[in-house]
Amino acid sequence: MSNTSIQVNKLSVKQLLESGKDHKFIIPEYQRPYAWTDEQVQILLDDLIEYTTNKAEKGDDDESSYFLGSIVSYENEEKEQEIIDGQQRITTLFLLLRAIHKKLDDEIESKEVNFLKAQIEPCVWKINKEGEVSDFSDIHVYSNVMGDEGNRVFANILEKGKADNKGKDNYSKNYLLIQNAITKFAADNPTSFRDFVRNILNDSILLPITADTQDTALTIFSTLNDRGLALSDADIFKAKIYNRITPEDKKRFIEKWQQLDERANEADESIQKLFYYYMFYLRALDNDRKTTTPGIRKYYAQNNFQRLDESEILDKLDTVLNLWVVVNNREEIDEETWTTNMEIRKVLDVLLSYPNEFWKYPVVIYYLENRTSEHFEAIFLRFLRKLFATLSARYIVTPTINAVKTGILNLNADIINFPEPTFSFSSIDEETLKEKIKNPHRNTVRMILKLLAYQRDNQVKLLPEKWEIEHILPQNYQKTYFSGESDDEIKQLIEHIGNKVPFEKKLNIIASDGYFAKKKEQYAKSEIAIVKDLSKTSGDNWKLDNIREQDIRVSDELMRIYKDWGLNQNPNRTEESVVSKISDEDKATLEDLKRRGVIQ
Repeated sequence: MSNTSIQVNKLSVKQLLESGKDHKFIIPEYQRPYAWTDEQVQILLDDLIEYTTNKAEKGDDDESSYFLGSIVSYENEEKEQEIIDGQQRITTLFLLLRAIHKKLDDEIESKEVNFLKAQIEPCVWKINKEGEVSDFSDIHVYSNVMGDEGNRVFANILEKGKADNKGKDNYSKNYLLIQNAITKFAADNPTSFRDFVRNILNDSILLPITADTQDTALTIFSTLNDRGLALSDADIFKAKIYNRITPEDKKRFIEKWQQLDERANEADESIQKLFYYYMFYLRALDNDRKTTTPGIRKYYAQNNFQRLDESEILDKLDTVLNLWVVVNNREEIDEETWTTNMEIRKVLDVLLSYPNEFWKYPVVIYYLENRTSEHFEAIFLRFLRKLFATLSARYIVTPTINAVKTGILNLNADIINFPEPTFSFSSIDEETLKEKIKNPHRNTVRMILKLLAYQRDNQVKLLPEKWEIEHILPQNYQKTYFSGESDDEIKQLIEHIGNKVPFEKKLNIIASDGYFAKKKEQYAKSEIAIVKDLSKTSGDNWKLDNIREQDIRVSDELMRIYKDWGLNQNPNRTEESVVSKISDEDKATLEDLKRRGVIQ
């Protein structure tokens, strides 16, 4: 935050809100709607009443104050105070002062009542030369929150001092709550009520932090705890796009944004994450291979947020979301025929268990770049298989993010530049991989078990969403079951891949830590082919030699898969291969899928 200007002041409610006469308070479009609950409002009222009571008990010597919190803002081009942090709090204060003014307005006129009203009025409305409010609609605060119908309700409450008893919005509900609370307090404590009003205006303190730019204000905001809802980078992007489109497009934009937001949440994603995925696509288009990932707001903010000017950017994000609806929700999408391809969906489900999210970026890029291709299913399947083989093998050998980071960024750009991208990763020693598979890092076990399960010919559907890693020889084994083996050797082999299978959670609970002969009864009920096959194993015992033998079988099977899926292989680039989006290998894959009835 070098070369920035920040002003920090300690002001009373009256001092801060009166500054609205010269620089109105604006709640910008990217803020979320007013969302304080009745509980939050009641806590504020209770605190102010308690402060008033305690101050009265201590008498005139009490110079304490009640701290309401901070307000982060910056002065925009219109010379308005644009609220970045504290909008929930400042909105509630305006409602509170309006309710108090209405209560005083309804009382019998007196010198003290008129004085208190005169103290409140400059905090809420513009005052004319005679020191009076000539227009109650000329208020010091405006909310521009997009799509928030409550904005008009808020302005109407401040103008007329009334709220709809049937109103469902938080402005109306909280204003009515405040009115009822202060009416009761004033009736029970008529003298203290006057003190209550004075204490709010003069002894309730706010800490306004004024920045010179929006970016500085947002940076300050990110370091503070807010009682309201956190402001995301996506909210900023929403406002930037909204401010740049024509008035006739704004209503449709709001509707599309809300639909996208709801759909993303249903898929366990968010608009923020969609912008993040899309950033990698844009970086790939720019041939950006730098391993340092920029902050999402910093990236889109370049050149005055020029990247947000892209036509139909929400449609692009919606397309990205289609991919995650399929992966996370396991749904098929009518206009996306590849979503019925179980071979593709199996690989995506296996990738979903990869230990970090780096696999997602090339998948998004490949999908966006090639989804309209005539042979998309064939080339997408081949790409996903090779991606999995390349990434998973490296993680099994070297379980760190850095093992793939550079290669991923190169791959992202290569997807844009070539129809058959090069996987620029160092070669994996196959003998090392073969041994590591037998006792893999715990973060890779689910991924490996999924892959094994999906390779069985009769595993025609995805694994159930709720499954657990089953130890065939239980972790709580009986020592009397073994002779001649040390505890260390037994415990080590129990954690080997040859002793593990994916198992439905309900059946696993029933099987518990029983002996193999008993477990086989539950294995037979499984819909997972690899587990059902295990129930057909001859003999009633599962011993250490069984684990060792299974280790070898699993390791050999995975190595075969890795080789078939392109581990340590890259295309020989020719002019012809660059022109065509589908290679001879892709055509062979396509014909195989047709023969097996996977695609038509």
